[in-house]
Amino acid sequence: MGDDRYMINTTPLAERMRPSKLEDFFGQEELVGKKSFLRKAIEEDRVPSMVLWGPPGSGKTTLAYIIAKQTKAEFRQLSATSSGLEELRKIITLAEQAKRMNMKTILFIDEIHRWNKKQQDALLPSVEKGILTLIGATTENPSFEVNGALISRSRVLVLNKLTKQDIIKILQNVGVEQCSTPTIEFIAQMANGDARMALNTLEALMNQKQKITIKLVKEILQKSHLLYDKGGEEHYNIISALHKSMRGNDANAAVYWLARMLEGGEDPLYIARRLVRFASEDIGIANNTALLLANACFEACHKIGMPECNVILTQCVIYLAKSKKDITAYLAYSRAKKDIEELGNLPVPLHIRNAPTKLMKNLGYGKNYKYTPLEDSADQKYLPKELENRKYV
Repeated sequence: MGDDRYMINTTPLAERMRPSKLEDFFGQEELVGKKSFLRKAIEEDRVPSMVLWGPPGSGKTTLAYIIAKQTKAEFRQLSATSSGLEELRKIITLAEQAKRMNMKTILFIDEIHRWNKKQQDALLPSVEKGILTLIGATTENPSFEVNGALISRSRVLVLNKLTKQDIIKILQNVGVEQCSTPTIEFIAQMANGDARMALNTLEALMNQKQKITIKLVKEILQKSHLLYDKGGEEHYNIISALHKSMRGNDANAAVYWLARMLEGGEDPLYIARRLVRFASEDIGIANNTALLLANACFEACHKIGMPECNVILTQCVIYLAKSKKDITAYLAYSRAKKDIEELGNLPVPLHIRNAPTKLMKNLGYGKNYKYTPLEDSADQKYLPKELENRKYV
């Protein structure tokens, strides 16, 4: 099959090549293999609410589409980046109507981690009552980014980064005759497990209307900044360089590494989260304003996104790099954690326990507690007896 078929279609190649059945889905064998829980659930049309967690281009959206095609449920879709409570309420109303007619509704929410707590809370009752089945997709750890109540009512299914061989199969399935096997393999290698990136690269090559070579692949990747590896070693190397440059008070280097990440397509919220952590871990009580600025930076990035938030991130990075450093809080927590790991759950001293009932008071809870604002409590102890003289700060 030549590339003329694709040149006249404005729908992105990655979208056109999206499979509609599991037999055409490459990779994630543990998740969708013949004896897997998910395959059986799809085949038996008893799909539970789930959160698909995996790196970009690993097949999360594709799995949702396959479920839509192979089940008898009404399929609804929202993108967390462009929808809110109004759209959700409309879908819930339709799902309630469908349920009264003994029909099931599946709601797919792409990038569910982008929804705030209020939006996720509004979804919870419908999931609890079985009005709809949720399929959420996220690149972020759902333990931190998704409502705990939603997680407890869903199956978290982890998708791994696709292998080079998986990507090769996906590219070969397109059937571009003038693209040699070595070139296909090179594109797969550079995609670093991201099928969408691989297909976008192939589409860009096809649009060049010239022989597809490895040299041309390199040129296309360089022009489109796709050589930045958001999920692999280079990603971690550059965020490490940014962190260490700020720690070393080198604002110039910090701005450079920030720009490398943003121009390569990194999620600005990922960087903003790291800056919030840095503000406490490396600056801490040397400058408490740093945490306030970093948190404000995160909120601003969440509201306006790229490219407008690049200057906000730059302002924060420069400020953090130039600020004095203090790791007292970081070390204090590490020492306390070590004691907990070694000594276990030591009992709270009786005199500082809460005593809301008569029985607790009779047992000595809160007895002889000295209320600092009204009496001298200089000799009062607050740590467990085994740690009375321990110093963390």
